[in-house]
Amino acid sequence: MIPYGRQNISQDDINAVVDVLKSDFLTQGHLVPLFERQVSSRVGSDFAIAVNSATSALHLACMALDVGVGDEVWTSAITFVASANCALYCGATVDFIDIEPGTYNISIASLTSKLDCAKKKNKLPKVIIPVHFAGQSCDMKALHDLGQIYGFKILEDASHALGGTYHGKSIGSCAYSDITVFSFHPVKIITTGEGGMATTNNLEYYKKMLATRQHGIIRADSNQEIPQESGGWDYEQRMLGFNYRMTDIQAALGVTQLQRLNLFISQRKAVAFRYQAELDNLPIELPYIPLDDDSSSWHLYVIRLELDVILKTRRQVFDYMRSQGVGVNVHYKPVYLHPYYVGLGFKKGICPVAEAYYESALTLPIHPLLSSSDQSMVIGHLQKAILS
Repeated sequence: MIPYGRQNISQDDINAVVDVLKSDFLTQGHLVPLFERQVSSRVGSDFAIAVNSATSALHLACMALDVGVGDEVWTSAITFVASANCALYCGATVDFIDIEPGTYNISIASLTSKLDCAKKKNKLPKVIIPVHFAGQSCDMKALHDLGQIYGFKILEDASHALGGTYHGKSIGSCAYSDITVFSFHPVKIITTGEGGMATTNNLEYYKKMLATRQHGIIRADSNQEIPQESGGWDYEQRMLGFNYRMTDIQAALGVTQLQRLNLFISQRKAVAFRYQAELDNLPIELPYIPLDDDSSSWHLYVIRLELDVILKTRRQVFDYMRSQGVGVNVHYKPVYLHPYYVGLGFKKGICPVAEAYYESALTLPIHPLLSSSDQSMVIGHLQKAILS
């Protein structure tokens, strides 16, 4: 089966991990701080905090932004459930924003209308979580401007978008946000097996995420205030935190993977642009291509089937492709249509553009290890599935 996404592990990656396994520190050594510095330097942020998953990073970020009971957090209807769950972990309530029909990112028009209504009801969100779907940045300047007017914080879910740019700046620089989160899951741009990272330019957010990552504990050697009479062994739990640490084993893989980030993105872009050229004559809608000084990291390649033209269901196309060894997928069902969220009171119809998108979306394989012959196979089978 040709997978829709796949990690690229080199001998250098393996050697780096083996070196850690032979060292004195498997966790809490020097490699996690090194990886943090390298990611921070790459994206242009002041601080970076490595954790065991992007979900953990989202949770810590919500805590740093003081999300709690009585607060509202809004996010995109089209995303993985973690983008919404993180607010629920903090006791807040969640609501969803419809998407742009072209980029599948948050619709600024829909958001503006929703904010106007919420202001009249005195129920404005404390935090908005834009999701850079498939690696393409949301309109962060417009979001930032709305944040200045309506008073909400911005937490970027850039799980798909490491290596992408917006207005000439790296996604993760937090030029228009308070905190940005990345994922290093195996199907993402680079991998640490599991893992995530939060970046910020705010020292207080950084300190709080650093402490809550490790049980809420401040150590005597952490450059944070511990009573002078304490010895170097001492530590204090200042808040209720979690064990969200990344290991040195993971960080070693991240350091070597990061060295090939540009290569990975160029390989993904080549796959995407070949699809764009060879699928252009089919009755499908191809992904948005960013212009000017924006660039996508091409985490996903999502097409939309023109179902009224091909006279087949998405399920028929999906099943045929899978039967031919092509691991197509669907990203994503609107979060509020999952049974858990239906149980919270959400109903179909609140984000009509997102729902229409979901009915026809199909994700094609895209990753650095996708060979030319495998891509030809994907293209050929898709043509047969649609035209025959």
